[in-house]
Order: sequence, then structure tokens, then C-alpha cells
Amino acid sequence: MENSNNTENAATIKPDAGIPPDTVADPFSNQEYLQRKLYFLLEHLKKMHGDLPEQYQMRISYDLLAGLANSLLNDTIFEIVKGLMEIQHVTEAHLMQVREKVENDHQLELKQWESKIQDPEELEHIVALMKIKHGKNMKETDMKLVLHLDQKVKDQQSTLEKAGVPGFYVTDNPKEIKIQMYLLDFILRLSRIKFESNK
Repeated sequence: MENSNNTENAATIKPDAGIPPDTVADPFSNQEYLQRKLYFLLEHLKKMHGDLPEQYQMRISYDLLAGLANSLLNDTIFEIVKGLMEIQHVTEAHLMQVREKVENDHQLELKQWESKIQDPEELEHIVALMKIKHGKNMKETDMKLVLHLDQKVKDQQSTLEKAGVPGFYVTDNPKEIKIQMYLLDFILRLSRIKFESNK
């Protein structure tokens, strides 16, 4: 458990938290607003973190949560993540269509052979060969789709790293990717929670 001193030290606004130029005339009220928003974000992140399996709680430090809260003071990060998720959903839908087309092509090819070949033994032999060919073809297709999805994950990691979101960097490590997925889920859930500035 973190003590109160740690909370005060970690949950401080970074100089580049993103102060709009038109609010510079009143820096104290703006600083107070950002500080309240920071604690709001951090409290929600701590609750979400507490719901994770213990093995992942241990891998996501308080400092990482505080850094994530700081980066989310700028609403642009929410928009970037939403955009990346939309791209991912479109990509996944497209890849499913690609796979379905390959399956449909295989079925069509079998039907064409069935209409051409009258001899049952010859047809059985051809169907057996087609199943081997189609199985190999589907395996190659699935490998291509997985590679395509892996590249999309790397694109997401790179985009979020460049945007300055803590915890994101290009990696193939499944455990690190799982942690990044939890962080993405945190961000998406926070984007749906309204911050009341007057509270």
C-alpha cells in the first residue's frame, strides 16, 4: 500500500500538462482545476487497478498510474485511443471478411468438382486432395491475418508511445502486451466518466 506522502509526491501536475493559452491570465484557478482533475483521474485509475488479477496489479506501479493520469489531463489522448480502437475494429472486421471469402472459395471449388465428376471413387479422391490443399491454404491465410494484426498492435504501441502515454512502447512480449491492454481499457473507461469541474 502507498502512503499519503507518496500520493502527494506522485500526483503532481507536470509542467507540460497542457494549459490552454487563453487561461494563462488566471494561472491559480487553472492550476487548481488541473489538480482536481488529476486526483479525479488517479482515484478512478486506482479503483480499476484494484480490480485486476494480483499478478498484474504488481506489474502496474503507482508511479505508472500517476503518469497515466497526468497524460490524460490532455483530452487529446482519449481521442487518439478512441481513433485507434475504431481502426482496430474496422481492421478485424475486414480480416474476418477475408477469411470468410477464402472459406467460400474453397466450398465453391468443391461444388464445381462435384458437378464435373460422376465417378464416386474419383470424386472421393479429388475431395480428399482438395481438403489437404484447402487446409494448407487456410493455415497460410490465418498466419497472414495474425501477422497483420500483430503489425496493427505495433502501430498502436508506437502511436501511443509518441503521444507520451506511459506504459506504451513497441514490444512482442505477451505479458507486456497484456498490461498495455489493461491500460487501454482504463483509458477507454475513463473517457466515459465525466469530470465535474465544479465539484
